[in-house]
Amino acid sequence: MKIIVLNESKTSTPQINVERRCAVTPASVQRLCKKGVEVNIEAGSGELSHYLDNEYEDAGATIINDVNDALSSADMLVSVNKPSEAQLSVMKKGAIVVGHLDPFFQQPLIESIAEKALTAISVEMIPRSSRAQKMDALSSQASLAGYVMVMQAANQLPSILPMMMTPSGTIKPAKVFIIGAGVAGLQAIATAKRLGANVLAYDTRAVVAEQVESLGGKFLKIDIGETGQTKDGYAKELTEEQKAKQQEAQRDAIANSDIVITTAQLFGRKPPVLISKDTLALMKPGSVVVDMAATSGGNVEGSVAGETVEINGVKVIGNGNWSQFVAKAATDMYANNIYNLVDEFLDEESKTFALNLEDDILAGCVIAHEGKITNEMLLNAYKGA
Repeated sequence: MKIIVLNESKTSTPQINVERRCAVTPASVQRLCKKGVEVNIEAGSGELSHYLDNEYEDAGATIINDVNDALSSADMLVSVNKPSEAQLSVMKKGAIVVGHLDPFFQQPLIESIAEKALTAISVEMIPRSSRAQKMDALSSQASLAGYVMVMQAANQLPSILPMMMTPSGTIKPAKVFIIGAGVAGLQAIATAKRLGANVLAYDTRAVVAEQVESLGGKFLKIDIGETGQTKDGYAKELTEEQKAKQQEAQRDAIANSDIVITTAQLFGRKPPVLISKDTLALMKPGSVVVDMAATSGGNVEGSVAGETVEINGVKVIGNGNWSQFVAKAATDMYANNIYNLVDEFLDEESKTFALNLEDDILAGCVIAHEGKITNEMLLNAYKGA
């Protein structure tokens, strides 16, 4: 099997969103090559995550300058993000495209992949099951995002997070309120707690209260009626009445916090607005809010995708691309996810990727195959678009 890895820093725009991650590391390349896989990497692919071409060559990869020539004979294209139409157009029928394809919001791209008779594997669609955990790229990147958001907030806060006893008096610990206790939220809780802050968290799923408390945080209990999560482990969308109750109950917690981090995202839909400008106005000057969902619609009214803005004396961080700020760790984790995906379905004898669509993992993440969009959830979403 011949795998092509793209240098995505060359095609990402604007400058603030330059892709710093790579889909493979020298260590994952070495393991792939030992499995009998041929790995071709576009020159410079790992430079921004601090992996050099010669390290990939030493691991067994071939470095290529013109990726388009190599794509025509590739069995699999592996990327962090979605490839371009130009790159897809030169690939052979039946080749496999793997990456963060953002399928719910990239309907034309997914339809184009299907029309070209390519097979698309969207890593966002890998199910959150015990067996698939080792290849769950969405969770691994979200975990890093939780860490990064706390560190960015701490850098913007004009005070410190831990309690500090000094000869001139005691500085009280910062109050951090985290909305959403999924993968990113839990990592944010753990990071803020390690830095010495007082941490309060809320999630519509009361079942996660125990996880919050196990990390040293306190769980804010709000009675908004029946909630829960989808079969994939994501929070269910609230009714308008529930959203109103939730925002009202959170208002005091937000007003009393030095840092607020919102991590509420809905699978396949735009995120809910959780904090209004009126609520922001209740916060102390110098407070910081981090909107994890700013680039996909936003949890905070007034947040700007890719920027940090000030609203009534409160800094609102909407940088996005959170794991890019720790690109080496993000590359390490994503490369392991990709290796585990390939390894799980690599046929040892033929050295090909076994596309068994009855397998529960592939049934979820293979979204286009043999000229058709195969994922029912996507088909329903496209019909309703």
